[in-house]
Amino acid sequence: MGLSLSARHIVKRYGGVLALSDGNLEVTSGEVVALMGANGSGKSTLTKIITGVVAPNEGQLLIDNQLARFSHPSAAKRLGIVAVYQELSLIPDMTVAENIWLTHEPMTANFRLRGREMRTRSQVLLDLFSGTVGPALDPEAPIGALAPGERQIVEILKAISAEPRLLILDEATASLDRQQVIRLFDLIKTWKQQGIAIVFVSHRMEEIFRIADRTTVIRNGKTVYSERMENTTEQELIRQMIGDVSLHAAAHLESPAASPVRLRVEGLTAGSVRGVSLQLHDAELLGLGGLQGQGQTDLLLALFGAIPHTGRVLVDDRPVAFRHPDDAMQQGVAFVPGDRSTEGLLLIRSILDNLQLPSWARYGFPLRMPKAYSDATSAARDLNIMMTSLDMLVSSLSGGNAQKVVLGKWLMRKPNLLLLNDPTKGVDVGAKGEFYSLLANLRQSGTSILFYSSDDEELLNLCDRVLVLHDGRISAELRAAGLNHANLVAASMGTEQRL
Repeated sequence: MGLSLSARHIVKRYGGVLALSDGNLEVTSGEVVALMGANGSGKSTLTKIITGVVAPNEGQLLIDNQLARFSHPSAAKRLGIVAVYQELSLIPDMTVAENIWLTHEPMTANFRLRGREMRTRSQVLLDLFSGTVGPALDPEAPIGALAPGERQIVEILKAISAEPRLLILDEATASLDRQQVIRLFDLIKTWKQQGIAIVFVSHRMEEIFRIADRTTVIRNGKTVYSERMENTTEQELIRQMIGDVSLHAAAHLESPAASPVRLRVEGLTAGSVRGVSLQLHDAELLGLGGLQGQGQTDLLLALFGAIPHTGRVLVDDRPVAFRHPDDAMQQGVAFVPGDRSTEGLLLIRSILDNLQLPSWARYGFPLRMPKAYSDATSAARDLNIMMTSLDMLVSSLSGGNAQKVVLGKWLMRKPNLLLLNDPTKGVDVGAKGEFYSLLANLRQSGTSILFYSSDDEELLNLCDRVLVLHDGRISAELRAAGLNHANLVAASMGTEQRL
């Protein structure tokens, strides 16, 4: 049943970007190893290499001391390596049972589905979490009707149904409530006794010390630390995650804290956000930090009227109730998503169509095309979009130029409040520099900016203040000398600030 894995000197490049320079990880049968690292450290890349999602450029994977190389996740799965990711792989229109057994359904000798057996075996798995879920979680329930925590449980049970020898739990507790986490930890202890090797990734420091036998820390693409939990401390783990960095705060523009409040949020709850309150001043660049998936995106979507929310929101001291993005747009609010291909652009349309997408109504009916073309040309020139004409398909642009189009379509509306959701993800260094200059210009013109980034360096170097989210709540407000890497990482992990 048991399995040992040794990942040695793993290197992974994405073009000119070095995601892993020297990744190492050891885990043996019946052991829980906590894999830790700050945003962008390379831990997700390493787990994807172990599960066959990504192929390494260099290095070795040894399974039970035998060299292994996976061309596809199914190859890793055949050896008993299974992962549970925070980004769920479930199909909403299928039932719980169908999702749990997808790709390995119980079949008869003549390849007919044994539906009754599949439902019975699904119920046995669901009973593992008995008492922590409602009666709606049954084998016939559609996934789309379940609560986030229940969907996460189905994802875990889907992995267990494959009878793993090595189980990777990547932020698998993020959507679970306290009782569900307690039950999962009881199950992990049982799985350890059964000889399953477990790699545990979590943003919750208390969970790591509670469940892990050893920890391995990756920093800037390199494994830098491995130790048994009883021989380390929270402070030492934070130090290993950030390295010997300067605690000097980045130079920022003069704080606008004395200026009027542009946005006031009181007790906002939406999706994974739990009672967040904040203030954003005129011309301020306020950062949202923390590990990915802690509520930053839901907060921005709620403020843009894209998802339901409760709480009080005021813009320029006037209460607002945005129930749809159109309501927010009418009040001068703009939202730039991080996933431009699915949320920000119509890839089969031209640059012109994309730039004018939120603004066509301004040009009357019939459309005043010369004016629309002229305005779009000016915006493209201001943003330095590299193109041959506005009639080019936006899909033909580079990543950086495509992201400029996403930003440009909102800047043409001259917003008072700009919501940015990890806008430089996948953008090259040159385009990032232009983007940063643009943010500075927007602030000088009076625009207030609420900015989530998965890049800690962006937050430290660009923002006046950073609000760190942890489990959907603000765990720290960092400013001035306190706005440094050590405090940012500590707050992201739910650890008390000490520097």
